[in-house]
Amino acid sequence: MKAIWKVLCTLALPAMVAVSAPVGAQDKLTATHAFPANWVYSRSFLEFVKKANEAGKGVFAIQVRGGPEAIGMMEQPNAARDGVVDMVYAPCAFYAATVPECDAVSASTLDGPAARKNGAYDAIKESHIRRMGVYYLGWFDSGIRFNIWATKEPKLDASGHLDIKGFKVRGNPIYNAFLTNYLGAQVINLNSTELYTALERGTVDLTAWTQIGLMDPNWDKFLKFRVEPAFFSTDLGVVINVRKWNSLSDKTREMLNRLAIEHEISSVKDLAALRIKEFAELEKRGMKSVTMSAEASKRFLKGAQDASWTRMKERMEKAGGSQDADRIQRLFAPG
Repeated sequence: MKAIWKVLCTLALPAMVAVSAPVGAQDKLTATHAFPANWVYSRSFLEFVKKANEAGKGVFAIQVRGGPEAIGMMEQPNAARDGVVDMVYAPCAFYAATVPECDAVSASTLDGPAARKNGAYDAIKESHIRRMGVYYLGWFDSGIRFNIWATKEPKLDASGHLDIKGFKVRGNPIYNAFLTNYLGAQVINLNSTELYTALERGTVDLTAWTQIGLMDPNWDKFLKFRVEPAFFSTDLGVVINVRKWNSLSDKTREMLNRLAIEHEISSVKDLAALRIKEFAELEKRGMKSVTMSAEASKRFLKGAQDASWTRMKERMEKAGGSQDADRIQRLFAPG
């Protein structure tokens, strides 16, 4: 099956509309991104590619084949693993069943630059190579949290905690364990590109999503309430097929690593500023916030983290042992 998949995708790739890349480079890499090109996270990745191609002229070139219209968003990580495409920008949660340590990224209290300093990045990089055969180039666009967003006002119970009974909840790999195990939701699993239609039809009236990017797909047309506190962490990263990575020149690898670190730092700053700007704009458009009590907020945040740690340990156990789980947790959530 894997061989058939690789052949079909390889045949399809030349027909895709590709972002132009410099010619005459020694090393060439193909790339895709999980979300549509006009969404904030893909824009960030495409900015990285632009900067990388400018810096790497004559050394390497990255050719972007497209987004989910090229390869389905959930299939892209496996496409990198199988060598159908060299580089993929996608949420770690999309392939957490293969790399359980991805749950540590979403449950993290760090951002990408901090993970570089305390060894968390090295741990997740090793897990990617060992479990999936991909090189984890960088944790991009970190420092942004998630909120719960709803089309109608969510209720708080007597203790000030969120009560989502009666809501039709959209699910997704990054937060399903939290939504189901902690909040007791029966989720409807939908890719983010399907959410607009689901909101329009009333199939879904509550979803988790990051603090930014709500207006890119026009979800704010329907979502009018934001629940606080924010939880989890964005887990977007760039992975490269490890055989491709090992085939690159030393100079290319050095430059890509350096450029990835630079983008990790700049994207934290840029997206933090964007969050402030977007919250202000959403408020102008009528977005209202619903805030849990202080004690309920603590329980909510602990519940979110615990759901991820539990799932990570369960998956690690199935994959051959969870003896390293506590170390991973300490690295990504120190203190």
